[in-house]
Amino acid sequence: MKKNFLFSLLLGLVLFFAACKKDAKFDYYYYSAEDYALLSQYLNLPEIPHDFSLKSPSAFGNIQTTPPDPDLATLGRVLFYDKNLSKDGTISCGSCHKQEYAFGDNAAVSKGVFDRSGDRNSIALMSVTSFASQYGTDLNGPTGKRFFWDNRAETAPAQSRGSMTNPKEMDMSMAEIVAAVEAQPYYAPLFKKAFDDTNVSEDRVTQAIAEFVNSIGSLNSRFDLAAKANQDKGLFDVVNLPFSDFSVQENKGKSLYMLHCGSCHGFDQVNLPTATGPNGFPIVLDHTSNGLDADPVDKGVGAFTGRSEDQGTFKVPSLRNIAKSAPYMHDGRFNTLEEVVEHYNSGIQPHVNLNPLLRDLDGSPKRLNLSNDDKQALVAFLKTLTDDKVLADVRFSNPFKQ
Repeated sequence: MKKNFLFSLLLGLVLFFAACKKDAKFDYYYYSAEDYALLSQYLNLPEIPHDFSLKSPSAFGNIQTTPPDPDLATLGRVLFYDKNLSKDGTISCGSCHKQEYAFGDNAAVSKGVFDRSGDRNSIALMSVTSFASQYGTDLNGPTGKRFFWDNRAETAPAQSRGSMTNPKEMDMSMAEIVAAVEAQPYYAPLFKKAFDDTNVSEDRVTQAIAEFVNSIGSLNSRFDLAAKANQDKGLFDVVNLPFSDFSVQENKGKSLYMLHCGSCHGFDQVNLPTATGPNGFPIVLDHTSNGLDADPVDKGVGAFTGRSEDQGTFKVPSLRNIAKSAPYMHDGRFNTLEEVVEHYNSGIQPHVNLNPLLRDLDGSPKRLNLSNDDKQALVAFLKTLTDDKVLADVRFSNPFKQ
């Protein structure tokens, strides 16, 4: 009798929890059925927002101090790709920062609204492990790297605001941006999830875009995988010893990179190292002249700061996914990696602010005198920095139905 009672009680509990689970499966929605139906008219979004946290650890430390808020990043993703936020309805942030080109552009200079040409090449957002790991004084303090080729914006929200209001890009005032967002029916459910109400403001728009951009991470290149496999040996071995899964040519290129490139671009592609030139003076690695022109028309950082030592200098970018982000330099003048390598091999011009690392002891532009095999090896190594996974990750793709 007692056994039958216990069996019946156990069976009842099982059926009860099964019924609850079934009800949860069919009755619970992250978005309401009405809201998700509305979103689905315009957007390809999952029923539950993507997890934007980075799953793969970096061999060079944590690059996401705080996991991105999935609702805020989802809202930012939609804003990033929304062409309704431009004056003529044809341009979004994603128009000049295309996922397949490492969130850069395959044009030397991007086209904005009304087919207006910009002033500089669009910086590839995936030239870094993540913007959150090193960019923005709000996230990284006074040492945080600034945005744009001329370092004029301190934070990701300021950067997005600058692009949206630029007459050669999206050509909108922030008041017009807010009005355009309010006019689109799909934003109300997204703002409700991100902020607990549907109010739209300039700060909320730029905050959401920044959350999305800061969530993008590139950690799965062949270089990353090889570095992670060797990290237990210590950074010295990772830097100086060949990788077992690299070809002879790639390992040769790695050594050449360390010898000729790593002082400015950083081996780990996260933190730029501190260095001094042949005369003992500190070298500015956040921005510098790499000798593209002896007397450049574009004054770069100098046009923003007004300082003589900044004239003709530009941001020193990291090189992740560099093989996918052609053309190169701030003006997109080089179409191939081979042209870039040849510039540093034989084409550096004698600019007054030329980086000391690019000078010989007599102050003249350095000539590397690389052999053809050396140049091919260096290009081969640069191609190991490509992360095909992030270039096809649906979390960062255009959510709008075509």
